[in-house]
Amino acid sequence: MMGAGKTTAGNVISGILTDFSFIDMDGEIEKELGISISEIFKECGEAYFRDIETNFLKKYSNQNNLIISTGGGIVERSGNIDLIKKSGVMFYLSAPAEELFERIKHTTNRPLLANPNPCDKIKELLSRRAKNYKKADFEIITTNKTIQEIAQEIVKKYKNYGK
Repeated sequence: MMGAGKTTAGNVISGILTDFSFIDMDGEIEKELGISISEIFKECGEAYFRDIETNFLKKYSNQNNLIISTGGGIVERSGNIDLIKKSGVMFYLSAPAEELFERIKHTTNRPLLANPNPCDKIKELLSRRAKNYKKADFEIITTNKTIQEIAQEIVKKYKNYGK
């Protein structure tokens, strides 16, 4: 979910797992298309963005030693969770809606929050996506943890995965 710390944690994890590279999928989409995610939503709509997002996931999911920070809505597209889990380990970074809102309330690049009550929108998104987020291999509760603690927990669970 937006504000959960995916990108920040991914960067820290790539410093710990030095044989891994890190990509922020939204950043890669913006770089390749030359347009912001907000502009994609505004000009083409969410469905179009989700198509692009799925195509990028397919592109990156067959690469080894790659940490991918996806957008929080990637779980809403049929097949994306299976693709993620087939090619790696899926982590869900969770926090209550109110905390997520506090973390991102001053950002201006969140198209899904461009409405009169953004905290309610986060609650709605969390509710709608909850069953899909719970399909992750691991849930990492981010409340009251530093980014270093979150990254260490992810690395530990990853290293012990499948043992």
